[in-house]
Amino acid sequence: MYIPQKQLENLKQMIIPGKVMVIYGARRVGKTTLLNKFLEDKKFSDVLFVNGDDIAARQYLESQSINKLKDFVGGHRYLVIDEAQYVKHIGLNLKLIVDHIPEIQVIATGSSSFDLAKDIGEPLTGRKMVLQMLPLSQMELSQIEKRHETEANLESRIIYGSYPEIVMIADNKRRQDYLKEIVSSYLFKDILMFEGIQHSDKLLRLLQLLAFQIGKEISLMEIGKQLGMSKNTVERYIDLLEKVFVVFRRGGFSRNLRKEITKNQRCFFYDNGIRNALINNFNPINLRNDIGELWENYIQCERLKYHEYLRQYTRSYFWRTYDKKKLIWLKS
Repeated sequence: MYIPQKQLENLKQMIIPGKVMVIYGARRVGKTTLLNKFLEDKKFSDVLFVNGDDIAARQYLESQSINKLKDFVGGHRYLVIDEAQYVKHIGLNLKLIVDHIPEIQVIATGSSSFDLAKDIGEPLTGRKMVLQMLPLSQMELSQIEKRHETEANLESRIIYGSYPEIVMIADNKRRQDYLKEIVSSYLFKDILMFEGIQHSDKLLRLLQLLAFQIGKEISLMEIGKQLGMSKNTVERYIDLLEKVFVVFRRGGFSRNLRKEITKNQRCFFYDNGIRNALINNFNPINLRNDIGELWENYIQCERLKYHEYLRQYTRSYFWRTYDKKKLIWLKS
């Protein structure tokens, strides 16, 4: 069953010749499904769909030769590059394509933003549009379920998250196996491949520490002491985890009043199921002592998806004072 994706509407509205449409998102959140749905009513001969890990395709896409790129694209109207972060100099080559083949419409997807964003940043200044894919939102799920079904499924969403395949799986054991497979096979793949991090065990321990502290203010210094790492290394690792769409941070809001706490940040996971898989806790809510934290993480994610999919670009914060007054979500 296909669940209508909100970003499909945005993609159809935003894609134009002369611009590169960049779609970011974690592995398995539905980027390829989105592309296939977008292309399903296009003529087969109009579409050139390639994968960034295809060696033959990379020989052209890394060439920086206008003639080779024109030969590769041919007479196609759409060029789609899935997992474009594997292509060296992708930004410069896409710039050559949109500059010299102005009628073509280009889509590039990436499961990590640090390498792809670095490559496309300067070359595609003024030549790109960006969408972010996230696990399924309640906005999307409401299109296929009634209110009583949403209420019945809420505990499952809080425990197992809302990756597309998770939503389709009815058996909890299979859900757990699926989430553990994502954690073991996909979660660190881009970081370890592109950043050359040697201590994957410390990266896992960092994620587990963050998983136990969702919704709480984190101290990079304290985390570093627990892991035997410097504060700067902890900051770098969390930054990388943000760029592969595992976690995101919220800073404190300030009106420059002395009683407000602003220096610390809070860290959240893009998906509750991934968080629970990291600490291997899939207990039902009546057997948990972290239901408040899970609920806050779920709300943070849903608000993030809501603003992203409606193209509402806001800054989000938490707010707390020294006398314990607080708001978990504040936007400006």
